Amino acid sequence: MYQSFFGLKHAPFKMAPDARVLFKTGQHLECIAGLMYTVLNRKGLAVLTGDAGTGKTTLLMRVLQTLPESQVRSSMIFHPTLSTDDFLELVLLDFGIPNVPASKAQRLTCLQQFLLTGHEQGKLSALIVDEAHKLSPELLEEIRLLGNLDHAGEKLLQILLIGQSELDDLLNRNALRQLKQRIAVRLSMAPLSSSEVERYLRYRWVQAGGGENLPFAAHVIDEIARVTNGIPRGINTLCDSALLLAFAEGKRAVAVSHVREAAKDLQMQPAKPPVAMSGVPIDREFPVNGAPRGNGAVPVPPAATVETTEAVPEPIRIPDFCVPKPPWIARWAGKRKLARAGVTR
Repeated sequence: MYQSFFGLKHAPFKMAPDARVLFKTGQHLECIAGLMYTVLNRKGLAVLTGDAGTGKTTLLMRVLQTLPESQVRSSMIFHPTLSTDDFLELVLLDFGIPNVPASKAQRLTCLQQFLLTGHEQGKLSALIVDEAHKLSPELLEEIRLLGNLDHAGEKLLQILLIGQSELDDLLNRNALRQLKQRIAVRLSMAPLSSSEVERYLRYRWVQAGGGENLPFAAHVIDEIARVTNGIPRGINTLCDSALLLAFAEGKRAVAVSHVREAAKDLQMQPAKPPVAMSGVPIDREFPVNGAPRGNGAVPVPPAATVETTEAVPEPIRIPDFCVPKPPWIARWAGKRKLARAGVTR
């Protein structure tokens, strides 16, 4: 509705996952590389967790686009709230196996033969479960057993479990310790930082054809980050509504009032700052500049300076071999030259 008013080619803050406009931070690149590493190196099982709306499904779509289609066959499960029999049937159907047998024993035999044939042809088979936090303990145990399928010391089925943070709690249960022990790569996605929110908005705006001039001033972006807690899905919803309010008033720039009105309509509740034992928010009780900003807040006195005549020791020289190296996933991605495959920006 407001696209032509702001000179856009399409809506910049769509709700549906779209891998074409995936905004990649360092953690996004690490997660993409980690999931690809699991599949391409037959590691067996990887887990990616994150809060709702952090972009896990969009990232997963990007991984599927990046994996070599001629080499990798995948079965994608978006609705895991199934019985064990229905789950196995859906796995076979999404692998493109017609005429699924009626009995579970025949289905398992069919799947094993499918995986063995693909292995002989040099193909990789991946089972990807989105919304995996909805899996029942019985289904997770079934997935563990599917992960036991191997041949000549190599895993026949590579499994990616993608879910919200509740999946971590589920996998930490003692009853599922055998599945947890089989996790080769464990990844997580956090909300965007304040600086990343500004870059995210600019990236989505430019991708929609809006040019470099954002309709969000710096203080407005700060309010968006505060209200949404850096969750991309929340940012999309809030900005879409705020732009609509600005359009209705004929304004070319989004004001803080638009953001707050949109947040009120959407009933968005930002996270509250942590509270100290005195009942005063921590950022007020212990201000950075040492001046009290709240009622009864007492500044922390500076540490006393103690003069000493002791000689200053020589700085310790750290050998080169002790200097930390980049994360192993980053080094692996560099060797695979994933930048050429479109993983990096």
